[in-house]
Amino acid sequence: MAKNIIRFDNVSKFFEDVRILKEINLNIKENEFFTLLGPSGCGKTTILRIIGGFDFPSSGSIFFEDKNITDLTPNQLNLNTVFQKYALFPHLNVYENISFGLKVKKVSENIIRKKVSEILELVHLNNYEKRDISSLSGGQQQRVAIARALVNEPKVLLLDEPLSALDLKMRKNMQIELKKVQRELGITFVYVTHDQEEALTMSDRLAVLNNGTIQQIGDPIDIYNEPINKFIANFIGESNIVTGTMLQDKLVCLANKEFICVDFGFERNESVDVVIRPEDVKVFSYDDTCHDNYNKNSLDGIVKSVIFKGVHYEMIINANNISWMVHSTYMFEKNSNVKIIIMPNDIHIMRK
Repeated sequence: MAKNIIRFDNVSKFFEDVRILKEINLNIKENEFFTLLGPSGCGKTTILRIIGGFDFPSSGSIFFEDKNITDLTPNQLNLNTVFQKYALFPHLNVYENISFGLKVKKVSENIIRKKVSEILELVHLNNYEKRDISSLSGGQQQRVAIARALVNEPKVLLLDEPLSALDLKMRKNMQIELKKVQRELGITFVYVTHDQEEALTMSDRLAVLNNGTIQQIGDPIDIYNEPINKFIANFIGESNIVTGTMLQDKLVCLANKEFICVDFGFERNESVDVVIRPEDVKVFSYDDTCHDNYNKNSLDGIVKSVIFKGVHYEMIINANNISWMVHSTYMFEKNSNVKIIIMPNDIHIMRK
C-alpha cells in the first residue's frame, strides 16, 4: 500500500476576517495523481499554494514525508509548480528555459545536456532545443513548462489549472499526455482544476471542495456514482435529484411510487435525496413489451423536449409531476408517450 507523502492536519486559512479554508484534513499518497476539484473561490488553489510554500496556514500543520513543512518556503521543498500562466522566459530558447534551474544549482553541463535531452523526449519535444518560446504553440509551451519543472526531479509536481488556456482538442490530448508522463516517472502529481471531466479523466483520487471545506474524497468512479450530498451530485456531471422516503432497506418511495434500490442502513421513513444520472434512465416506447419485467421500477411519461448533443440526445420527460433529464442514443419524438425505467443499481440514496 502506498504511503502518504503529503498530510494536512486541521489546516485553516484566513485572509483578514474571511475564512478561505476550514480545518482541512487531507492525505496525498506517494506516486498518485491527486486532483483538487471545485468551483472558483472554493479554496483549491490556496491548498496548492500552501503545499508549495507560497502561502502559510493560519492554523494547523502540513507534513511532507512525515516532516513538518508548515513554515518552509518553496526553495526549501523538494517539489516544483506549473502555473496557469507558464511563466517561461521569453528571451531564452527551449533548452535554456528547461536547463535554467539546473544551472542555478550549478549542475555540470554534461549532466544538464543529458537530463534536458531525456525530458524533451518524455514530453515529445525532441529537436526543439533551439526554438524560441514565442514560436511555440500553447500546447508546446505547456510541455516546456512541465519539462522545466520535471528536469529538477521533484518528488511532487504541483499543477495549477495548467490546461485552461488550451483549446478543447488540445486540452484533451494533453490530459492523456500528462497522465502518461506521471505514470512513467512515478512521482506524485497534485492537480488543481474546476473542470469535472478533466478531474474524472486524469485522477487516481480527487477531493471535491466547496466553501473552503472538503466535501468528499475518493476515486473518480466512487465520486461520480456515489456522491454524498447534493452539491457533489450537481457539480460532478448532471443529475436528477428528487426527494424520497426510505420505506425500509432497499425500498424507496420517490415520485409517489415505490422503487427497489440497493441502499440500506437508513431509518424507516427517513427523508432522503435520491440521485439518478441522466444516462441511467432507460426509455422505451409506451407499447414496447421488453419492459414488462421492470414495471416495479417504471413510470409513464411524456417527452417534452429533445436536444441533439452529438454523442447522445438529451430529453426532458415529464413523469409523475417530475421533469426527468434523460440521455439516450435513441431519439423519441416530442410529445410521444414513453415509459422510463430506473434499475435498482442506478438509484443512489443520500442523507439529507
